[in-house]
Formats: sequence, C-alpha cells, structure tokens
Amino acid sequence: MTHPLGNQRLVALFALGVMLLNFPLLALWDGQALVWGMPLFPMALFGIWALLIGCVALVVERLEG
Repeated sequence: MTHPLGNQRLVALFALGVMLLNFPLLALWDGQALVWGMPLFPMALFGIWALLIGCVALVVERLEG
C-alpha cells in the first residue's frame, strides 16, 4: 500500500535539503566565526545534514508504523 502523504513529505524534505545545502544559504555560514574553537561553516554543514537525516528517519518510521 502506498502512502501519498509520506511520499510528499519525503519529496519536501529533499527540496528543503537542496535549498539549505545550496550556495546562497550555505554562504551565510562561511566566515571567520568560531564556535567551541571550530569554524562555523563545517559545524553548520554537518548540523543541517544531521537535522535532515533525523527528519527523514521520523517520516520513514511513521510510514512503516
């Protein structure tokens, strides 16, 4: 059985990921700022990446359940 709402949510998360990890928004984090001694850009990059993975996991778990 297909889940059209779940599929739409996954497509929306994909589109959100493309927008967040694309140049105009990703360039906001590129600077000389340091957070806990680490540059902000890699921390923001991996933070966005981890957030997207968590959201996809939630959607997939709902689809299976």
